[in-house]
Amino acid sequence: MYFNASDVTAFMAQKDFIDTAIVPLVSIDLAAEKMKQSGAEADFIMSLTSFIEKQFKGRLLVMPPFSYMPSLKYDDLPQRLEVQLHNAGFKHVFFITCDHFWISGGDSVNMIWLPAIPLESMDANVKKKILEDQLRQVIPLLSTKWAQI
Repeated sequence: MYFNASDVTAFMAQKDFIDTAIVPLVSIDLAAEKMKQSGAEADFIMSLTSFIEKQFKGRLLVMPPFSYMPSLKYDDLPQRLEVQLHNAGFKHVFFITCDHFWISGGDSVNMIWLPAIPLESMDANVKKKILEDQLRQVIPLLSTKWAQI
């Protein structure tokens, strides 16, 4: 489910079964030499998040991407977002990003870091295969947290 009007309506009706929030963290770097890489990372994270949502529809809610510029990164940002999402009733909160900055903060939040894979010039079948491979890396991380009580 996505954070949009129709899915949120369904979410509210099924809130007891949807215990996980996924928050894409997307860096927007407007420096000329970094803009294309930043766009590729955003494309990859959003494509992968969409693929995860399709696999686990009814178990999780994908939040809108939290976009930021490098100069606006705050170390405690994920912790603050996580508190708000826990207060809203989510038992599990996962952040997904290509920005290596976020994994240097320790294990205080469930941060999934993956290197960006440029998807823009890939054939649809190759893109799907790449996303399936990435999903296989993410599933154990989700499952481990879901199994914990």
